[in-house]
Amino acid sequence: MTARTKNADPVPSVWTRQRREPDQPALSRDAIVREAVVMLDADGIEALSMRKLGARLNAGATSLYRHVATKDELMELAVDEVAAEIRVPDAGAPDWRAAVTEAATAFRATGLRHPWLSSVLGQAGLAYLGPNLMSFSERLAALFTAAGFPEPSRAIDTVLSYVIGMSTTEAAWLTTVARSGESEADFIARLMPAAQRAAAGHEHLAGGYADTAAAATDPAALRDEKFHYGLRVVLDGLALRLPA
Repeated sequence: MTARTKNADPVPSVWTRQRREPDQPALSRDAIVREAVVMLDADGIEALSMRKLGARLNAGATSLYRHVATKDELMELAVDEVAAEIRVPDAGAPDWRAAVTEAATAFRATGLRHPWLSSVLGQAGLAYLGPNLMSFSERLAALFTAAGFPEPSRAIDTVLSYVIGMSTTEAAWLTTVARSGESEADFIARLMPAAQRAAAGHEHLAGGYADTAAAATDPAALRDEKFHYGLRVVLDGLALRLPA
């Protein structure tokens, strides 16, 4: 076994290697990550590169690589950075459903503030090893354990799968709307005639599009209602798993 093999990281993640001390007082890993989040929020993952990030920070790529080895590591750090915004109620709340709903709603809100987040949670390396996501997971586990779930980790996976799936779809939709330069209501109004023509002859789909058109005056409220409807269904199912 070579010395390189012996010293190699056990897994390729920013969280598995020792953090380097900054070589420039004005350039730190925290500053790099904060600026990366700004770029991700504004332009999405495709527009983020180490070269562009270095230019915004008035630093060369070599300086960045002293703190973050790859773009994948940068994404791990960015995911954990915004995860600090997700609030989970304290365990032992008298109404576990209300507490889970609050946590799920906070996760969704964070995903909509940072439209790139939900789509990369399963791709950003070992992001779940980050301190903020670990804290989030620990608080959720405490909440579900206090509620009496015999398999809290599976209950958590069920809720997060729903929230991440809905948030990914919703964030993609809002990104499309933003790129149009129109308000969401105006974009729907322009899109709806084509959608209704496409649904013609499909009885059940046509009825659904008619309902959507009627509610398009307040599309944000419609999205909220859809999210909470599905979440209530998920929690109804989970409640059946609690001991009698």
